[in-house]
Amino acid sequence: MKRKKLMATLLAMSMVATLFAGCGDSGSDTSEDTTTQADDAADDAAADDGADADDAADDAAADDGDDAADAAEEQVLKVAAFEGGYGADMWNEVAAAFEESHPGVTVELTIDKQLEDVISPSMRAGDYPDVVHLATGREAALTETLTKEKALAPLTDVLDMTVPGESVAVKDKIVSGFVDTLGTNPYGDGVTYYAPMFYSPCGLFYNAGLFTEKGWNVPTTWDEMWELGDKAKEEGIALFTYPTTGYFDAFTYALLASAGGTDFYNSCMTYEDGIWESENATKVFELIGKLAEYTESTTVANANNENFTKNQQLILDNKALFCPNGTWLPGEMAEAPRADGFEWGFMAVPAVNAGESGSSFTFFEQMWIPAAAENQDMAKEFIAYMYSDEAAAIFAAAGAVQPIEGMSDTLEGDNKLFYSIYDNGATAVMGGFASTTPVEGVSMADTLFDTVNSIVSGDKTVADWQASVEEASDQLRDAME
Repeated sequence: MKRKKLMATLLAMSMVATLFAGCGDSGSDTSEDTTTQADDAADDAAADDGADADDAADDAAADDGDDAADAAEEQVLKVAAFEGGYGADMWNEVAAAFEESHPGVTVELTIDKQLEDVISPSMRAGDYPDVVHLATGREAALTETLTKEKALAPLTDVLDMTVPGESVAVKDKIVSGFVDTLGTNPYGDGVTYYAPMFYSPCGLFYNAGLFTEKGWNVPTTWDEMWELGDKAKEEGIALFTYPTTGYFDAFTYALLASAGGTDFYNSCMTYEDGIWESENATKVFELIGKLAEYTESTTVANANNENFTKNQQLILDNKALFCPNGTWLPGEMAEAPRADGFEWGFMAVPAVNAGESGSSFTFFEQMWIPAAAENQDMAKEFIAYMYSDEAAAIFAAAGAVQPIEGMSDTLEGDNKLFYSIYDNGATAVMGGFASTTPVEGVSMADTLFDTVNSIVSGDKTVADWQASVEEASDQLRDAME
């Protein structure tokens, strides 16, 4: 596949006209006539040759234009995108808009809810997408695997690119702080490998209508949470549920930052020796352990990719009060039945320490380019386009909000509620674990998050869980990039 030509090659031609002068008698009478005839002949010849030259130039330019068009028609940009709660239609619209603004480029889309299963076989065979939209933190961990293998192309230069169709640099449109975390610079070296996409304040969703009906106050501390849990239990309602253990990433990150602040949080993310055995970490493990006692009984059985919506449905049916999630949840459950008077509510994760503000981890999805991608230049152009007002409007219509300055001012309805969480005092938390080279049999996500099912079911103790996390951290520390 060839790079897109930004303009056709211009043909410059220079034509030399040969002028023929007629020869006559040497007499004065005939010489004047002959000179006049010669001049006329020269003018005619020059005009004819000029016309021929123009025709030749036009033909050549047309031929080159055809060649440029043919070359442009050959350009196919392969884009693989995860189909999340926002649906697939927005990707089709954005692809069409990109094609419209980039004549000759055809976007070949692959969209799937299990994107890893679709693209991994081709990638193993050497056929890579040019652009991939696939976040970290998924069970298949494809993004993390390629990161560990140093198989991604750096994107720092994209930040300096001008947004296609606009006159502003990408870095000047992205909300401050989004490209300064391990969530975009996975090696902690200041080089961007993930482009931030679709940010979502994460927190606890609940039925605000139920709270109004019961006269309950929304808890702001964990002591208030436990008190509310006891009240709800008397009415046959559980305090808590979760879609899958994967949703404990944002939830746990918020708790860690709340427990010990930014420095402590970063120490956890970089596997500092003994950090998971510290007092602040112990608070978090014990808090989740107690929350397990308040978790709805069917949660573990449905906490998988096939049945996770059943756990989310518990909130809509008033069978559980709180569910950790991101702003895509209402769209994901838009067609689901719900209790009378249901109204979405959203709150920060209560502070671990008394007297402090709650926390909300800002989850954002990532877009990246495989190092083996064939069309990296056009791939970067596509990523830069993701921050255009045109693309952002298409995404926002589907509920996906780009981390662009001023986007929150354009939102309405539920999204206005969700994205105002920081305006209401919640502390923002960003960035995940530092990337490491692969360590066989060791996964912090499996150890820290997936174990929650075993804590809820009672198959594992909190103390054993904490010890296993510290052990995994020890093994990953030396492998950190």
